[in-house]
Amino acid sequence: MMSAERGAAKNTIEAYGRDLTDYAGFVKAQKQTLLTAPRETVTAYLDDLRSQGLSASSSARRLSAIRQFHRFLCADNLRGDDPTRIVSSPKSRRALPKVLSIAEVDKLLTTAEAEANTPATPPKQAAALRLYLLLELLYATGMRVSELVSLKRSAVMRDASFITIIGKGNKERVVPVNDRARDAIRVYLKTLEPGAYLFPATGAEGYLSRQVFARDLKLLAGRAGISSARVAPHVLRHAFASHLLGGGADLRVVQMLLGHADISTTQIYTHVLDEKLRSLVEQHHPLSDSAK
Repeated sequence: MMSAERGAAKNTIEAYGRDLTDYAGFVKAQKQTLLTAPRETVTAYLDDLRSQGLSASSSARRLSAIRQFHRFLCADNLRGDDPTRIVSSPKSRRALPKVLSIAEVDKLLTTAEAEANTPATPPKQAAALRLYLLLELLYATGMRVSELVSLKRSAVMRDASFITIIGKGNKERVVPVNDRARDAIRVYLKTLEPGAYLFPATGAEGYLSRQVFARDLKLLAGRAGISSARVAPHVLRHAFASHLLGGGADLRVVQMLLGHADISTTQIYTHVLDEKLRSLVEQHHPLSDSAK
């Protein structure tokens, strides 16, 4: 159902599978079945997760999977009641996304570009060019890492001014590409052998894995003098959104570029706008110290 009806991504389906398998194991230990487990079993499972030290956000994600599973059972008339209907979701304060400064992102890109332009053996040169393009595209478009590594060559339009991205639920969006990323694409394509993917690899999926990119990015951060613990592909997506909003971009535009179905997801980045508004008031209010 998640795949056929909702078009959920592979990673989402795998995560739901792990969560539901764990829940099913707990239900079985209570000598119950998924068709008979009452509300008390669901709440006991959440209590068990809490006792294991699982965060509220992770527990809430588990409950979301369980809730959708029981709704599916009810919709298919496999059971008549939904034991999750009045179960409260664990609450947690939503953490602000980790963001690199513009200067730090520039340092990453400058280091990657310098390495891409440094003569080396063909394999090393190819890897450096690939990493540089991955960074340019990630910061230029704010793509999810799964969207980035699986890009098809056909996604890059003829003049490389736009890229077609296939997001969650196989939803397609077209995003613009800046000059730096466009130039990097053109250089990189000249070195690429014929094939379906922009970032091909020998693995089963045929394209670069997220884990390899994340590893290469952390190593690059170390060479650029930035703590590798602060750098990950998703952090650059956060930087893209935060820097756009900080520069005056409309929230709806950022929502579209990120591929968020609901603007409430994009609103986590409004902490940037809040800080900007506070700064403007402090600087320009007639009674503020800085305006005197």
